[in-house]
Amino acid sequence: MIIKEGNNIISIRMEDGEDFFESLKTVCKNYKVESGIILNGIGMLRNLTIGYWDGAKYVNEEVKEPVELVSMQGNIGTTENDGDPIIHIHIAVAKSDHNVIGGHFVKGIVNNTGEIFIQKLDNIVLLRKKDKNGLMGLYPA
Repeated sequence: MIIKEGNNIISIRMEDGEDFFESLKTVCKNYKVESGIILNGIGMLRNLTIGYWDGAKYVNEEVKEPVELVSMQGNIGTTENDGDPIIHIHIAVAKSDHNVIGGHFVKGIVNNTGEIFIQKLDNIVLLRKKDKNGLMGLYPA
């Protein structure tokens, strides 16, 4: 993984075979990202799980084959208890037939490369707490 930080922006190049979320959590811890915006991400993924919230639970779909990551956005927050990063991402990916699917990014492995940009937030705390539906809702402070 190659990482560069400047002016509260972190540029990340993930490499083939990296677990996307484990790598991103490592970046957040090492660069002290407690609240941030995932500005964008492109690249490829494999062994991907995406979810759709049906109002009661996430319905997950597994995509084993490599897919193009055509769009990614999200945010990074923390909980009151442990301060571990809570990463919330939505993605759109294109399959080899050029059909695009998307949803809540649950897990995935970098296939070839992943290029991600994060903006660290100053004076804004993105706190995650369970809401009435059991979801980890965002509470800016």
